[in-house]
Amino acid sequence: MRCTLCDNLARPFSRVEHRDYFRCDTCRLTFEDPATLPDRETEKTQYDLHDNNPADPGYRTFLAQLADPLCERLRPGDRGLDFGCGPGPALSQMLNERGFPCRTYDPIYAPDPTSLNQQYDFVTCTEVVEHLHHPSREWQQFAQLVKPGGWLGIMTRWLIDDGAFAHWHYRRDPTHVCFWQPDTFAWLAREQGWQLTLVGNPVVLMQKMADT
Repeated sequence: MRCTLCDNLARPFSRVEHRDYFRCDTCRLTFEDPATLPDRETEKTQYDLHDNNPADPGYRTFLAQLADPLCERLRPGDRGLDFGCGPGPALSQMLNERGFPCRTYDPIYAPDPTSLNQQYDFVTCTEVVEHLHHPSREWQQFAQLVKPGGWLGIMTRWLIDDGAFAHWHYRRDPTHVCFWQPDTFAWLAREQGWQLTLVGNPVVLMQKMADT
């Protein structure tokens, strides 16, 4: 099996509920067998169950885990993109309220391709990267979307306990198909020229080096 992120060798990691998972020897990504990935209709059905209300204080508190440390690093007037905003673009609203204009893009709910035709001072991805069927493609896109010196903000629950994987709530979501470790983000930082900051599970900030 070839890794869906770095295309290097991946080995069998676990078989749970008729789903096979592999782990890459190089970048340490853990991912579901590409042959059993959910189709777009299945994904949308699952996403529609989410209650991502921008006015929900609890949801705002959840998103503030990323918004707060990101905003501390932004300059006045910086402009961004919330990639994979979902049906309720709460994070972009929060960033707009703080003075950081933020557009939205989502392949299902906000599929405006013009959002992907420019560069931004920051790009956010909250609860997105665990859904990626082709993470290599999306990470190349992230690198193109972020200006030199800009920021990429990621929220995804890190896989840090292999022994609990089979019963992990994050794995049980049928649309969660790849799982990330700090080592995976460190590999990406080295390969793509990012400065990595592990804020704490589940938040990662990556700054694109100015000379990349």
